[in-house]
Amino acid sequence: MESIELLISYLSKSSLVTIVVLAWLSLYFVISFTILFSRYNGLNRWIKREKQSLEAILLGNKLENTDSVLKKCPQSNLSKERLEVFISLAQNNSTSGLTALAIIASTSPFIGLFGTVISILETFAALGQGGGAASLSVIAPAISEALVATGCGIFVAIPAYSFNLLIKRKAYELISLIQRETNLLLSSK
Repeated sequence: MESIELLISYLSKSSLVTIVVLAWLSLYFVISFTILFSRYNGLNRWIKREKQSLEAILLGNKLENTDSVLKKCPQSNLSKERLEVFISLAQNNSTSGLTALAIIASTSPFIGLFGTVISILETFAALGQGGGAASLSVIAPAISEALVATGCGIFVAIPAYSFNLLIKRKAYELISLIQRETNLLLSSK
């Protein structure tokens, strides 16, 4: 309960720019986790299907009888070029969301820093208008509050960067499986 009161107190003292920065970073945070959960779970299911398809192909089953992304390519007309197109499409599908995570990871610290700079400028402007001598006991709390935006920016960037790497790794696993299926199909032609 006390943390909610601190948050309300902080936001009531904050400028519009700081509130916009914190809202922006909050949106980034939610988007990062949404991308992680949707893409990670989707890729895990896709990898499972491709593993089963690879095993089925190894056991001599026809491509059409599998749940592989490659089954849309007619087995009577298999060629390396056609299969490369399917691999490319799978790669595009498996890496969707990575651009958004990269943007969030790279811009969050700058957005937070922008909020900090604005808050510090406002603090110094208010102190300059006060006309009195500013002591450390007056400046320190204001600067401390201003640094919250930078901390939030870093707090959002770290998971976004980590999620980017996790999804990139899952996409690599998936494409490796599909590539193995392709190699097996071409070698059995």
